[in-house]
Amino acid sequence: MTDHPQRILVFSHRPEVRDTIMGAVGRRPATDLPTVTYVEASGVADVLAEMDAGSVDLAILDGEAQPTGGIGLCRQLKHEITACPPIAVAVRRADDRWLATWSQADAVLVHPLDPLASAETIAEVLRRQRLPAVQG
Repeated sequence: MTDHPQRILVFSHRPEVRDTIMGAVGRRPATDLPTVTYVEASGVADVLAEMDAGSVDLAILDGEAQPTGGIGLCRQLKHEITACPPIAVAVRRADDRWLATWSQADAVLVHPLDPLASAETIAEVLRRQRLPAVQG
């Protein structure tokens, strides 16, 4: 287990949505985790390049992004990247959680983003990622 900063990719075509997500999660989602650094992506090509490079610890995708939403993009990434890092999807309505589940997202954030709930959700995903894999 290393204490290097966790690298979180935040995708939305709207800069204000990226800012809202980063503000809600914060620089340190939990005291038992390292700080995070953010990589912003405004287009699918940027997301694919970062994910293919393997340098992202977690991605947060805007489910309402245009023209390609984070829900469909999450499903694509989960099917195409062998060791896909965890992905959280931010949705506008709590009723859309089922879509995020369909997309195989590891977590769901619901707008309006509550900073405490958002940070704890992302911290849980990062903690699960840090656990050693069980060999069986």
